[in-house]
Amino acid sequence: MDETEFWELIDSARETAEGDPEDQADLLVEKLTQLDPDAVLDFARHFEARYNRAYLWDLWGAAAVLLDGASDDVFDYFRCWLIGQGREVFEGAVHDPDALADLLEDFDEEVDGDGEDLGYAADEAYEQLTGVETPDLGLPPQPSEPLGTAFDLEDEAALAERFPRLWDRFKA
Repeated sequence: MDETEFWELIDSARETAEGDPEDQADLLVEKLTQLDPDAVLDFARHFEARYNRAYLWDLWGAAAVLLDGASDDVFDYFRCWLIGQGREVFEGAVHDPDALADLLEDFDEEVDGDGEDLGYAADEAYEQLTGVETPDLGLPPQPSEPLGTAFDLEDEAALAERFPRLWDRFKA
């Protein structure tokens, strides 16, 4: 499975689910179980690589603005959700987290931002297909600390200054 096929699966599931992350995860499992186990592992590698790539201080700050704070777990689920938004939103946010103000049509913190189930879709599909847990994907582990410059995620003034477009759109 190449990168284009990966994003097509993500997009197709999101569109059918009409943006609901839980439904998107269920649909993704359905789609993945129609593939062979090696393709599911390829999908898992693509997902995990992007998940690790999004381990950035600035992206964590953007999540904190959108979600009124973001613990470690909340940021993990946010990164899964971000991948679920598709290539354009994901790449735009990784490049410039403040651009989420322009990339997101809307954001409802009751529904959006939590893609925990998306993070398990490939594992669930692989287990359904093979009866065993997903093996090690052979990818480097996530860094021990996010990349970039650390800052206080609870400092509203710092968040407003660092993410002016997000702050203006979702906090003002």
